[in-house]
Amino acid sequence: MKKNKTLYMVQLALMAAITLLMALTPLGYIKTPILSVTLLTVPVAVAAILLGPVGGVVCGFAFGMTSFVNALMGTGSALLMGLLQINPVLTFVTAVVARVLVGLFTGLIFKACYKSKKIKPFSFYVASLCCPLLNTILFMGFLMLFFFNSPAIQASAEKFGTHNPLLLVIMMVGVQGAIEAGICFVIAGAVSRILYGVLIKSGAIQGKIFENDKNHKPAESVQ
Repeated sequence: MKKNKTLYMVQLALMAAITLLMALTPLGYIKTPILSVTLLTVPVAVAAILLGPVGGVVCGFAFGMTSFVNALMGTGSALLMGLLQINPVLTFVTAVVARVLVGLFTGLIFKACYKSKKIKPFSFYVASLCCPLLNTILFMGFLMLFFFNSPAIQASAEKFGTHNPLLLVIMMVGVQGAIEAGICFVIAGAVSRILYGVLIKSGAIQGKIFENDKNHKPAESVQ
């Protein structure tokens, strides 16, 4: 039991380290004049799938904190840096809490899909697609909820010619969100599926959800 817990903590620390490493390199954020296109949903999705909701929460927190710290240091997106001057607490909720929820919900979605016989074969890809979509929905949802009347958001509303929050979100991040979703769907789905196979074979994967797989030897492996 202690060995399994230690292994899980090592795996969790490794995924968090990968998230932080990506955040400190061009692989993590692709900056645009308004927002930063992020690829950090990839390690969050992989962690949520292989390590469960707790793994998703930890990596989601790492993701959110890098975004918030970048804004504090003046190296983040222009939008977050502007919102930080309005309300630091709500900016923290938007940048960090939203990403924690992304990791949590991605892990829960994967668990639900994996338990379904019909969806199980696609569960890795379903969760990998949901992760970036949840990131867009929750981050932009909190942004509109807390800061819709702020000068920065109203300036964007004037620029795009709409004061409808939903349309504004689509216009602001529609293309970026689609790019993030496509990349995470392909990369996180493939990586998590491959790592799952490796970890199951080595017996290094943790969690009750995988217990039946760990005790089951696929028929095709018997020659």
